[in-house]
Formats: sequence, structure tokens, C-alpha cells
Amino acid sequence: MFRDEDLVLLGRPLYAFLTVAPRGQRWPAPRPVWFEMTGAGELQMFSDPGAPKLDRLREQARASVVVAAPVGEPENWISVEGTVTLHDDGASELAARLAERYWTFDDPIHPQLLDAWRTGPLVRLVLRPEKVNRYSA
Repeated sequence: MFRDEDLVLLGRPLYAFLTVAPRGQRWPAPRPVWFEMTGAGELQMFSDPGAPKLDRLREQARASVVVAAPVGEPENWISVEGTVTLHDDGASELAARLAERYWTFDDPIHPQLLDAWRTGPLVRLVLRPEKVNRYSA
């Protein structure tokens, strides 16, 4: 499903924009998230258990993620749509791995946040790709 060039883009510490189905008359509200690829070719993220997106995913377990190269680079993006499962296990470990990937720890608040993630409840989201769109200039 993923091409080699997709994996290169998805392997970078870029933000993904996660969009879940809205409730009622609300508009979709993409949110920037950290992510990583699993060995099975899925995308996994983590969330606070009280986040409204989790309630929406429990109602309709579908979402999309868009990852794009930053400004100044040739246009390159990938959009992944699929089913999302929620897991109580592995979220703290995922958060720690992603913190190492996305942060430099120069900011003194980062270790405090990481400690809170390690000890507090988190939910792991796993998106199984069903449709992939992409563009590369």
C-alpha cells in the first residue's frame, strides 16, 4: 500500500493532521498529532483519554491523516484514510518514543510532560490504512 517514497516522508518527524468524523452539524476539525509507523504498516498516535476525538472515534471508527513536507521543500504529501482502533496498552511507551523523535528537551517543560505521560493514562490510536492518496512534485 505504501511506496518507498511514502515511507521516507512518514519516517520523518513531521506533524500529521488527524481528522475524525464530526458529531451532528459540526465541521471536521483536524488536529496536529505525532505519529509513527508500525511494523504492520499502520499509523499509531496517542491521546489523552478525555479528548473529544476519542468519543467520536468510538461512535465511528474512521479517520484520515495527512502528512506534508514543510514549506521550502518540493511539494510532497500523503493522505491516509482508514479504520481506527483504540488501545489502553502501549500508549505511554509510544509517547516516550515520539517525544525522543520530536523534542530536543532544551525546553524544561518537556521532561515534566513526558513524566506525566509515563505515569498518567493515555490511549493509543492505531489507523489501519484502507486508502492512500499522495502527491510528489
